[in-house]
Amino acid sequence: MHVCMIVPNEAVKGGIASVVNGYRGSVLEAHYRITYIESYQNGSKWSKLAKALKAYVAFFRLLRRDTPDLVHVHSSFGPSFYRKMPFILWSAARGIPVVNHIHGAEFDSFYEKASEAKRRRIRKVYGKCTRLVALSAEWADRLGQIVPRDRIDILENYCRIPAVPYDTGRDRKQILFLGELGERKGCFDIPAVLERVKRHCPEVKLVMAGDGEMEQVKGAFLEKGLLEAVSFPGWVRGKEKERLLEESGIFLFPSYHEGMPMAVLEAMAYGMGIVTTSVGGIPQLIRNGESGFLAAPGDIEAMAEAIERFLTEDDCLAACGRGAREKAESAYSLERHLVKLGTVYERACAGR
Repeated sequence: MHVCMIVPNEAVKGGIASVVNGYRGSVLEAHYRITYIESYQNGSKWSKLAKALKAYVAFFRLLRRDTPDLVHVHSSFGPSFYRKMPFILWSAARGIPVVNHIHGAEFDSFYEKASEAKRRRIRKVYGKCTRLVALSAEWADRLGQIVPRDRIDILENYCRIPAVPYDTGRDRKQILFLGELGERKGCFDIPAVLERVKRHCPEVKLVMAGDGEMEQVKGAFLEKGLLEAVSFPGWVRGKEKERLLEESGIFLFPSYHEGMPMAVLEAMAYGMGIVTTSVGGIPQLIRNGESGFLAAPGDIEAMAEAIERFLTEDDCLAACGRGAREKAESAYSLERHLVKLGTVYERACAGR
């Protein structure tokens, strides 16, 4: 089967690129002939526009010379929806099955609170897709407002399981955040969490690994006199990210909106003590008190108390780290993910 996959550039920051980059060079390419077309890259709005236009030209050429059996679109909400819309409509017009793999997290502003004209457009475009892929059961139910539920498949994100043992050489007093620095990820709640934790553990330190609203986030720590306790290495990947995951004891991810965050999955794979929020697909990953701790978004006290337990109770940190890693190994490996993806492909092409 020839699959055309619409993807971001490998260097793009964020969850979609992380998911797709794991496909490149994997056994998926042994089972399917995959043509990757990159429709997005980092840079100015003009470079992004140029990238999209080149992708449309490349797609048209592919349709003329080597028509794929299936088109797999990786999309989000907002601008990503409009950028991917031509691929979906052109494929559907030619009778090519379309799998729309939806990674977005802010469904309220995208659909539920949108104008009726925008909602009609979204329903029309999604209605052209053969299958929609949701990252969790909760997101499948929400997307069921747009298309029939029986056309939606659940395909969780995955993580790579490191060889390093989950309980080796960690600094339990180092807290790690990975992701976009901004309001959606709860970054402006973290200074208050750290302030509370440092009352009981003054030597605790925090690594805010990511980019985005960096100066604003730094300002929030500065206001509380905590900036010296925080390091900002910027966006990390590869060996640098692995090092931070290996050496940090606690992972803090106080997000307000999520699908199924790769950052939490990575922290699970490394057996960290995870403190996060009960949004999107996260409760599917973390069982409260067994493989980490969950709090409501914005609940500063609950997140601080969970971190303090990890800092003071050796058994709690070890048990949650072990539980998180075991869950990652059993349910969220790349190999398991690719088997499920193959099933989605077969369903999409079954009626052709």
